[in-house]
Amino acid sequence: MTGIVVLGSTNMDLVTYVEKAPQRGETVTGREFRTIPGGKGANQAIAAARAGGDVMMIGAVGNDAFGTLLRSTLEHSGVDTDDLRTAEGPSGTAHIVVDDEGGNAIVVIPGANGTLDHLSPGDEGVIAAADTLLLQLEIPLPAVLAGAEAARRHDVRTILTPSPARPLPDQLLAAVDLLVPNEHEITALTGRTDPREAAVALLDQVPEVVVTLGANGSLYAARGAEPVAVPAPKVTAVDTTGAGDTFVGALAVALGEGRAMREALGWAAAAAALSVQREGASASMPYRPEIDARYTS
Repeated sequence: MTGIVVLGSTNMDLVTYVEKAPQRGETVTGREFRTIPGGKGANQAIAAARAGGDVMMIGAVGNDAFGTLLRSTLEHSGVDTDDLRTAEGPSGTAHIVVDDEGGNAIVVIPGANGTLDHLSPGDEGVIAAADTLLLQLEIPLPAVLAGAEAARRHDVRTILTPSPARPLPDQLLAAVDLLVPNEHEITALTGRTDPREAAVALLDQVPEVVVTLGANGSLYAARGAEPVAVPAPKVTAVDTTGAGDTFVGALAVALGEGRAMREALGWAAAAAALSVQREGASASMPYRPEIDARYTS
C-alpha cells in the first residue's frame, strides 16, 4: 500500500438540495437538507483510503459534536487520525447548495481549520515517512507551505489542489511536484482562460500540471512533453460535490503504486465518475473494487 499523508481541512458539509440555486436577493424552497462530513482535506483522505491507500490525516476539528462525527467518519473509512487535533471552539463548516443539474455553490467557514497555521512536533516525521503529501488551501497558507517544504526535504511527492483559488507565492509552487487545479482555478492562477495555454504557462513554476475539466476529463502537462488530454467516462451527474477531491485521492494512490500518468488519470477519472452519480461528498466516494470495475484502459 502506498503511504499518503493529507495536510488539510475537515468540515461538516451542510447541504441543501434545490431545483435551481437562488440568485442574490431571491428565496427558493429546497427539497432536502443533509449534514455530510467533508472538507477538502478530509475528502481527499477518505477518497485515497477507499481507493486503497495507507492514509494519515493531519488537521484539526472542534470540540463540538461535528468534530466527533468528523473524526469517526475518517476512521470508519480507514484513515489514521492520530495527528488530527481537537481545538477549542467549533469545527469547520461548508454551506452548500446543490441544484438539480448537479452543480453546486459553496461557502466555507474555517472554524478549527483556522488554528492549523503551523506544523506541530512530529508532523515532519509523519510526512517524511509517506510516499505522497496531499495539500489544499482550506487551512492557513503558512501550514501549507511548511508541509510542502518538509516534503521536499524528504523527497516526498507533493500534490497541491489550489482551492479555494488564490494567488500563490513562488516559494510554495517551487516545493510542489504536481499541481491539480480545475479550469476556474487555473485561470485565477495564470489569467489565461485556455486550459492548455494556462497549464503550459505554469510549467515555469511546477514540473507537472493536471487540469481537471469535469465531464471533459483532464489535461496533463509536463516539462519537455506535449500536453495530453484524458477523457472522462460519460455519466449523468447527480451531485458534483467532492468529485475533484475523489479524483485527487485516487490519483495519489495510482501514482504511488507506480502507474503511468495516463493510466493513473484514467483510473482517477473512473473514481470521480462514480462519485458524481451519488449525493454528498465523502458519502459518494467509491471503494477500490468499484473503481477497478468501472475503469477501462
